[in-house]
Amino acid sequence: MSAWDAVVARARDMVGRGSQLSWVVPIERDHWQTQREFQHRRVVTAVTLAVGTPVLRHALSRKPGSRQFYASTVLLAGVWAGGAFASGPLHAGWSGTRDPEKNARPLVRPFAIGAGAVVFFAAGAAVIARIPALRRPVLAVLNHARFGSLPVVVPLTLITGVGEELFFRGALYAATKQPHQIAVTTAIYTVATGITGNPMLVFAAGVLGLLVAIERRTTGGVQGPIIIHLTWSTGMLLVLPPLIEYRR
Repeated sequence: MSAWDAVVARARDMVGRGSQLSWVVPIERDHWQTQREFQHRRVVTAVTLAVGTPVLRHALSRKPGSRQFYASTVLLAGVWAGGAFASGPLHAGWSGTRDPEKNARPLVRPFAIGAGAVVFFAAGAAVIARIPALRRPVLAVLNHARFGSLPVVVPLTLITGVGEELFFRGALYAATKQPHQIAVTTAIYTVATGITGNPMLVFAAGVLGLLVAIERRTTGGVQGPIIIHLTWSTGMLLVLPPLIEYRR
């Protein structure tokens, strides 16, 4: 039993047998892979990561609102999604309901988690906006929303978010041995983002990566992580730019 499983088991004992911690207790599923399938997935994810990371850096280094930025973003989403599907089967996942005999596709819970993350980052941004050294790296990321065409930037951001979750919480998670999936996928996601050289983006990747990795473990699929990511990224695009400007 892993340390995480021990913590969950202990928590379940504390709240009694009749209650389930559905936010952290994994749904039962059978996603067994043969050794050959597992090795194939690991090779494909390694190649995809090697290709996608420099594309990410290239995309964020392009001028906000430029055609090069838009093209690089589409390419990046294609790399992540293409690698994910090429690695093997991906699963949507399930979430527990009040009826112990029935499960449902994750929807409300991941949306609530994503909204909570927006509130958390917005509160942090209100403080960061008054510190020039911290405000600059935030503005460097938000410039793509501030100076680009929002009707174009939002869909591109959502497409990229879907691609990232398909790869990092889909393919990469399934290519990592138990019980280290949460730690490994969060670390790799954070390090891959670190190549951009933006400390605020790295911090955001670490927090978001942990949230979606836990959701992936709980639901057994990528639908929950995708909803969290899209809710968070949309909120960041729409809320942070005016908030930063207001608090300056």
